[in-house]
Amino acid sequence: MILKDKTVGVISLGCDKNRIDTEKMLALLDFGKITQDLSEANIVIINSCAFLESSRKEAIDTVFECNSYRGSGKLEKIVLTGCLPEKFIDDLFDELTEVDLFIGIKDYPRLVEGLERTYRGERVNYVKTVDNFKTEKRVVTTPEHYAYLRIADGCDNKCTYCLIPSIRGKYRSEKIEDLISEAESLGETEELILVAQDITRYGIDIYGEVKLIELLRRLSALDGIKSIRLLYAYPDMLSDDLIDEIANNPKIIKYLDIPLQHADDSVLKRMNRKGTGESYSALIKKLREKVDGIAIRSTFIAGFPGESEENFKNLLTFIQKEKLFNAGFFAYSREEGTPAYRLPGQIDEEVKIKRVEALYEAQRKISAERNKSFIGKTLEALTDGVDYDKQSFYGRAYFSAPDIDGVIYFTSEGEIRQGERYTVRITSADDYDLYGETL
Repeated sequence: MILKDKTVGVISLGCDKNRIDTEKMLALLDFGKITQDLSEANIVIINSCAFLESSRKEAIDTVFECNSYRGSGKLEKIVLTGCLPEKFIDDLFDELTEVDLFIGIKDYPRLVEGLERTYRGERVNYVKTVDNFKTEKRVVTTPEHYAYLRIADGCDNKCTYCLIPSIRGKYRSEKIEDLISEAESLGETEELILVAQDITRYGIDIYGEVKLIELLRRLSALDGIKSIRLLYAYPDMLSDDLIDEIANNPKIIKYLDIPLQHADDSVLKRMNRKGTGESYSALIKKLREKVDGIAIRSTFIAGFPGESEENFKNLLTFIQKEKLFNAGFFAYSREEGTPAYRLPGQIDEEVKIKRVEALYEAQRKISAERNKSFIGKTLEALTDGVDYDKQSFYGRAYFSAPDIDGVIYFTSEGEIRQGERYTVRITSADDYDLYGETL
């Protein structure tokens, strides 16, 4: 077999949903070994994102960086997969000659076959050659104590700025039985993180009604699942019944990521978002009243076409008033193929950047004030690892999701194990992270 002794390096770019594709793809590799050291890799697989221009640039830059190992390392083949080739293969195949094999988001069953063809001297395009890819097998790439579970793919929301429906397709839920089986296969998991472009619509396409609450209860009944975190809940589908389930189910972490995107009514309308600034404030108020201590995170876009100074001020005021636990801010990216691409009132890049900076500064002050309030108190931290530069362990409280929120750095005189929870007394804080010591 041509591939028998080959070593594979994998780079997963973009969101946690992409990571799951990477993990399922790795389960198909029945040859060689996997390495994190690109200088040792014969084959590098890059799973790309294409949501924004910046993410596309990151993917292409990564290809160029990996290609440099052809001379200095052991690299022989580069594979580019994921959203970038899925959407832009017609532009990429002839131009990006550094790539030997292109694979789309469903074409992973042909990965080995495609690699074998490249070793026979061909450049191969297998994008959109497979109608469906489904497997519960995964090579989990997160630390052993937490894992992601994608409950649906695609999106039907038709936000005017977004390429995702044209890349990932219509909203497609996984069957409850398949998700339960996949969750069981992960073994004992301290934190199971449910993800989809929109988790709140789960089941509506295959069951005719939303089935998220039923899924949460079925997952909660598994002894191996210790806690469940919810990412990407759309505000218009956060029903009272779902809020009650979050409040009363002891396994559900009191944390919710709700992508609001803006808070000015006219901007939200042009974005084709169903809410208003007032309805968003009412939802946040309801969540805080019903779910004790809930941490709410969100994302917002600045500089959307036609966003006036007054529109932006409404967004900034919303951020300052609602004091979310955390938030991410992005400058609007004009994406060809989206309705917003054709909207009048496109805003200068410098203006967009300044508005993003102003939003981050407002959120920084909110986060710094909140973090300061934790000094002298104790928090339960789930240990994620060791930061050798800081000579400290680090972990997360319930109000922090992996990779996107702040962490707790802590010291201990006793033994600390990754994946276990410890009570930490907070002794100091900065704008986003906390510092302390175990009791």
